[in-house]
Amino acid sequence: MVDELCRNRNRINLMEVCGTHTMAISSFGIRRAVDERLRLLSGPGCPVCVTTQEEIDAAIGLAGNPDVTLVTFGDMMRVPGSKGSLEQEKAKGADVRVVYSALDGLRLAQAEKERQFIFLGVGFETTAPTVAATVLAAQDQGIENFSVLPMFKLIPPALKKIAESGQVNIDGFILPGHVSTIIGTKPYQFLADQHNLPSCVTGFEAADVVQGIYILLKQIQEGAEVAVQYRRNVRPEGNPEARRIMETVFKTVDADWREIGKVPDSGLGFRNSFTGFDTRNRFKVKTGKARKTGCRCGEVMLGKIIPPECRLFGKNCTPETPVGPCMVSSEGACAAYYKYERGWRYAPDYRK
Repeated sequence: MVDELCRNRNRINLMEVCGTHTMAISSFGIRRAVDERLRLLSGPGCPVCVTTQEEIDAAIGLAGNPDVTLVTFGDMMRVPGSKGSLEQEKAKGADVRVVYSALDGLRLAQAEKERQFIFLGVGFETTAPTVAATVLAAQDQGIENFSVLPMFKLIPPALKKIAESGQVNIDGFILPGHVSTIIGTKPYQFLADQHNLPSCVTGFEAADVVQGIYILLKQIQEGAEVAVQYRRNVRPEGNPEARRIMETVFKTVDADWREIGKVPDSGLGFRNSFTGFDTRNRFKVKTGKARKTGCRCGEVMLGKIIPPECRLFGKNCTPETPVGPCMVSSEGACAAYYKYERGWRYAPDYRK
């Protein structure tokens, strides 16, 4: 099939949007197993990776308040801001605690009413409904020392920006399974209708990814659509109740993505009736100025380059000494390449 498709083109570029897919492709050796004319490029589907330096700086600034406890998922601890990380701030004495859910942060707030607890609202459509449900619980229980610093990002607007940019030649999208469990397939329909781009919601086992790739190659031959390979978990309508909870508390807003820039309607902010739980309404939030590091995470997340093309990869930037968030997160493309594909000798024309 690849031979037939490549008669009139040198390469087929498929973008795996989700960071979990990136890890799966690297760990299962799929990139090395497929025809070298088939390129699997990473997308902006790692929530930690797209969190901006300014957002990290805001969190660090809040953590410096002696009456504040910052609660966050563990993979946010080492993400670099302009002058440091939450891990470094904790080492200096700030009260920063790792939790597994927003509800864990609410329980801490219930137990320590004399302190203000701030949860970092990081994640995509998968995480946002659980945070919204926690806010509703806090409202119902009258808990006043819990708030959320919203940093949420939404996947379809980012794909729209990529599809319209003209900067990356993408022939199809491996769509995220977890996000699609919530939003279904309708939000992706513009890819087929407006851009004639094949797409397929795919699971995370090796067989899932390979079948998803096959479905995309068939679409390139026969016509673009939004397909679902991950049928055991994803329905076309998604999860209406999860979306209802999310939309009760949050509304769409413009958002900045690290190294990508502002993407219209790609974030979530609080609706008027819930602004009392917005950290920005309770505290003066300060942000720093983003500094240049030489990190090319933005280009990696847009599929413009692969991680080894960054001059810092595996040298100045390693999991022990990360310069950019793509090397920090367990879903980051650079971390995946570093862990599973450092020894692979890329074909000289792989990146052309």
